Amino acid sequence: MGLPKITYCPGTLKQGYSDYSNTAINRVFNGRKVSAILPYESPASNDLTDALFTENRKRISISGVQVKFSVLLEKNKLRLIQEGEQGQYILKPIPNVGKNANQMPANEHLTMQIARQVFNIETAENALIFFKNGEPAYITKRFDVTENGSKLAQEDFATLASRTPQTHGEDFKYLGNYLDVFHLLKTFTPAYTIESIKLFKLVLFNFLFSNGDAHFKNFSLIETPYGDFKLSPAYDLLNSRLHIDDNDFALTDGLLPPRLAQGKTAVQFFVLGEQAEIHKRQIENIFNELTSKQDEVLSLIEASFLNEKSKKNYTQTYQTRLKKLLRP
Repeated sequence: MGLPKITYCPGTLKQGYSDYSNTAINRVFNGRKVSAILPYESPASNDLTDALFTENRKRISISGVQVKFSVLLEKNKLRLIQEGEQGQYILKPIPNVGKNANQMPANEHLTMQIARQVFNIETAENALIFFKNGEPAYITKRFDVTENGSKLAQEDFATLASRTPQTHGEDFKYLGNYLDVFHLLKTFTPAYTIESIKLFKLVLFNFLFSNGDAHFKNFSLIETPYGDFKLSPAYDLLNSRLHIDDNDFALTDGLLPPRLAQGKTAVQFFVLGEQAEIHKRQIENIFNELTSKQDEVLSLIEASFLNEKSKKNYTQTYQTRLKKLLRP
C-alpha cells in the first residue's frame, strides 16, 4: 500500500502536520512524542507479524466482532502487550467484514472527532495510526485504565440489563428501544438529571451520523472517583452506512416502545426526551446544537483520511439525516 503523505494531524485533523500535533500528543499519548507509524507490519502481512498479533488477541477481553489488539506505551513507543501486562490502548486495524472495510479506521476516527470537536461530546481519546506497510488503524486510549495502571469499574448496558446470549438469544444487545437505556441509566446513576442529557445528545448524534450499531454494549457506565457511576465517554462511533445497509437504529424497536413510536423521527426524539424526564428547553437546545454547525462538520469530513468517494458518501448520509431532523 505504501505510507500515506500526511498533511493533516492524524489525531485532531488540523492542517499543516506531517505527524501528530502537540494537542494530539498531549491528549492521546500523555505528552510523549509518539510517531504516527507503528513499528509493525499490518496483521497477516507475513507469518512473523501474524503470529505476534494472534498471540496478542488472547490477552484482550473486550467484546465485539471487529478484531482488536491491546497496546501499551513504553517511553515514546507503542508496542503489543505481553503476558501479564495491562494494555493502555486498543488498536483496531482494517477488519475483514463489511464493504469498504479499508475505510473503517478513518471513518471511526472522523466520527469520533466530529463528536468531540464540533458537538462537545465526551469521547475516548483516539487517533489514526499507520502500520509500516501503510495500512491505517484506529487507536483509542482506554478510559477504564488509570495512568498508574489500575482499572476503573466499567459496565456496559447489556450487562446492567442482565442480558446474555444464553438468557436473551443471539441478538441480546439489539433488543428493545432507547427508552430502555434511559431507564437503566436512571437505575444505576445518582446524577441522572445530568447524565440523561448526555445520553440524549449521544443518541441523537448516532442517528444524525448514521451509526446503526449503537446497541446496548456500545453504551456503558464508568466508576467515578467517588465510587458511584456516570455515563462513560462515547466510543465505537462511526457511520455504519458506509459499510453495511443497516436500519436507522440499532435496537429492534427503534427509539421508543411501539405504543409511543408515533410520527416522524424528529417528533419521536422529542417524545423520547420527555419520557426520559428531560426538560423540553434542554431537548430543544440539544436539537438546535446538533442540527447547526454544518460548515464545521463538512470541514472535518474534508480534512479526514477517508478517500474521496467515502467523503462524498459520508457527506450525503449526514445531509440526508439532517434534513429528516429539520423537516419533521
